[in-house]
Amino acid sequence: MMIQTMEVNRENDTAGDASFEVRNLDFAYGPKQVLHDVSFTLRKAPIGLLGPNGSGKTTLLRALLGHLRVKNGAVYAMGHDMARDPYDARRRIGWMPERGGIIPGMSGVSMVAYLGELSGMPRSDSLQRAHEVLNYVGLADERYRMAETYSQGMRQRLKLAQALVHDPDWIFLDEPTSGLDPSGRISMLELMRDLALKKGFGVIISTHLLADVKTVCSEILVLRDGRLLEHGTVKPDQVSDTMIFTVEGFGEETAFLAALEKRGAAYTRDDRVYHVTTDRVGGAQTILEAAAAAGYALRRLQKHSDTLEDVFFRLVDNTGEDA
Repeated sequence: MMIQTMEVNRENDTAGDASFEVRNLDFAYGPKQVLHDVSFTLRKAPIGLLGPNGSGKTTLLRALLGHLRVKNGAVYAMGHDMARDPYDARRRIGWMPERGGIIPGMSGVSMVAYLGELSGMPRSDSLQRAHEVLNYVGLADERYRMAETYSQGMRQRLKLAQALVHDPDWIFLDEPTSGLDPSGRISMLELMRDLALKKGFGVIISTHLLADVKTVCSEILVLRDGRLLEHGTVKPDQVSDTMIFTVEGFGEETAFLAALEKRGAAYTRDDRVYHVTTDRVGGAQTILEAAAAAGYALRRLQKHSDTLEDVFFRLVDNTGEDA
């Protein structure tokens, strides 16, 4: 699993395309600074928005939706400045919130149709479309039940249906698999993959679950403490040019490290072990040769892959550096 830094060609941007651009965005709730100088450009793709709790993911989604009064920086959605003219762009976005989103006293189909009307659809069209999307998410047999009686899995599907009813260009999903059992989670992930890869929606999934991102997304944004740490493409089948090993031993450490550097290997230290990066051609042989040359006795030499989990935790747990 590799992450490749994104390069955006701004020369091809057009005012009416289905893209998002965030420029130097700062946002605070009173004295609490939540987002710090966030900048990126997104085009239609399945995108994972990753970060630990409190990293600013939901606030960033709200800024993209035009729900926040942005004073520092700018957010453009499909050619519209969301601080001045959010309404046209918002009609092209579907929103599935993590909490709430269920209207008591309404059946599933009535609720979805009502939200279609709020999006500007005629009543007859919104009702027809509500039946269609409820069938798509697997709630056709439950559409006339009161929404507040739905199970957690059904509620998540209902919220997905209301995000789709007005046929948007993008859908924003905030923790879409939250509270689901394993079978419900798999079904939701299959729906998200279908929407992104077959139906052509732009999809942003805000989550702390790396497995969900690996299953659905081809692009990733990583936030920590309101700062954008990474924006790249996720390429699960790409083979890295390097290999990473965990090394533990005893003896002449200084000589061993110098021998590694002489052979082009890099290393970091974590407690009593070293994480050594070599080129793929040299691999473990590079470390064995360095140890032999320095008289360093190896007690542990373990290869590991640079997975999405490795990259994510290296980014968000690197508290020794300014994010």
